[in-house]
Amino acid sequence: MTRILIADDHAFLRAGLEQVLASLGYAIAASVGDGEAALAGIEAERPDLAILDIRMPGRGGVGVLEALRDAGDDTPVLLLAAEVDDAALVGAMRAGVNGILLKDTEADALQQAIETVMAGQRAIPMGMMERAFALVTQPAPPDPLDSLSERDRRIVEGAAAGLRNRDIAQNLAISEGSVKVYLHRIFDRLNVSNRTELALLVRAKR
Repeated sequence: MTRILIADDHAFLRAGLEQVLASLGYAIAASVGDGEAALAGIEAERPDLAILDIRMPGRGGVGVLEALRDAGDDTPVLLLAAEVDDAALVGAMRAGVNGILLKDTEADALQQAIETVMAGQRAIPMGMMERAFALVTQPAPPDPLDSLSERDRRIVEGAAAGLRNRDIAQNLAISEGSVKVYLHRIFDRLNVSNRTELALLVRAKR
């Protein structure tokens, strides 16, 4: 009999899933409410399959999956989700998730997903597979800082570091008035309105 660990922070939904799995002939190895308890339960109970809520307080389902794989644990993982955002989808796929199932799925689809995973195959909707592939293969957006000249970049770095216009001017051997003109032009090009936004943009690109 397939032994399954369940992790979901909503006790009512977890109890319902326990009943459904029991009615399908599966044994509940453990039923827990968060990611840390899931990791501990998997280590202690060695279930045949872990069904994890993708969103839980602290470490969610993807985080548990990543921790397992980093530790060399290949316990099959089936993620349950009300919805799957792009970051979670890519993270799950990169970590080698075995299956992803939406929470509004019928019991027979859940059983089919479990059987597919236990047979060593992936139970992931084709639409999600295609979406994940598109996300990891699309080109990165251009860096707006790449369009700046060397002088402009040095001014930006100085402003982002909190230097005054006078200090920037001395470093570049230009007038303080020129620095002010350059900065306004840079603000327009980068679509920022002040030095704080400029600094945040620079830090985000590092």
